[in-house]
Amino acid sequence: MNFPVRVQGPNVAELFGLFPSNEDLPAYEVLPANKVPPPYHGLLVHEHHMTVTVEAYHGDLVNVQILEKRQEGDFYARKILLALQKTGRIVQFGIVRVNLALCSPEVRAEIVAGQTPFGRILINHNVLRRIEPTAFLRLTPTPSMMKWFGMTEPRPLHGRLALIHCDDQPAVELLEIVAP
Repeated sequence: MNFPVRVQGPNVAELFGLFPSNEDLPAYEVLPANKVPPPYHGLLVHEHHMTVTVEAYHGDLVNVQILEKRQEGDFYARKILLALQKTGRIVQFGIVRVNLALCSPEVRAEIVAGQTPFGRILINHNVLRRIEPTAFLRLTPTPSMMKWFGMTEPRPLHGRLALIHCDDQPAVELLEIVAP
């Protein structure tokens, strides 16, 4: 797939800024899709939900752990970890911001309840969706990221920014960083 190096879409600093009590924003650089190394290329360079992708890669379902959340009117954001069900190992960090006005009452309630990974909610409710990766990233892990991912030495992390269009509306902004 040939994705652009940078298009309009979510912004790393803006998504981290949703949680000002958070540590500083990690250093990062934008990579062209063809420069994302394996196995991260297979985990990130696609138009599928990361929930499904990391479950397939690790051979296990994931649970969501909400680190922080906030809601202002119809906009709901959460900072999360995805953990494998069998081992509890963290396989993804993410920030999601959703325009709840573009969701059905059932989907909205399930998102705000925070019990199910976001992608799984959209799949389970058959929401017509299109995932648009807008940038691929190489990031320097923060101390918190190193702890979550069980890292003893800093090494580059990889992630992506994406939009999810629900019923042809840009309803969701995502930052997704996979475990090393």
